[in-house]
Amino acid sequence: MVQSKASTVAEYLAELPDERRAEVSAVRDVILASLPDGYVEGVMWGMITWFVPLEVSGPTYNKQPLSYVALAAQKNYYSVYLTTVMGPGEESFRERYEATGKKLDMGKSCIRFKRASDLALDVIGEEIARLSVDDFLGWHDAARAAGSAR
Repeated sequence: MVQSKASTVAEYLAELPDERRAEVSAVRDVILASLPDGYVEGVMWGMITWFVPLEVSGPTYNKQPLSYVALAAQKNYYSVYLTTVMGPGEESFRERYEATGKKLDMGKSCIRFKRASDLALDVIGEEIARLSVDDFLGWHDAARAAGSAR
């Protein structure tokens, strides 16, 4: 699947063949167990996404809820997107991940994997649990301000 047309998480999961659904579900279970209260699960941009609702964050630059974590079944791999590992948090995340001995295949905030067992799920769970909604909103505001100062 390149980009899902599903409008709900149940539809997204139902689109996947059993083996792919099992891989996505294993990572989704870690995300759900780690996620602080206040984030909402849904489908945005063709991925399962956990976000801050607009009624909590207020207006955003693109009029979309602020994405915290996303999970996708791509054509040849899977991706988990961790917004907070961009910028200052990246080095710490990479160090914690690499200390597990697992190979990290990471873009800006995208961690690519072939199987859930390839991931350092404990480190991913810790990163997800790290910021409450209020802390994430503060992180987001600081990141936007730093970006506009350039």
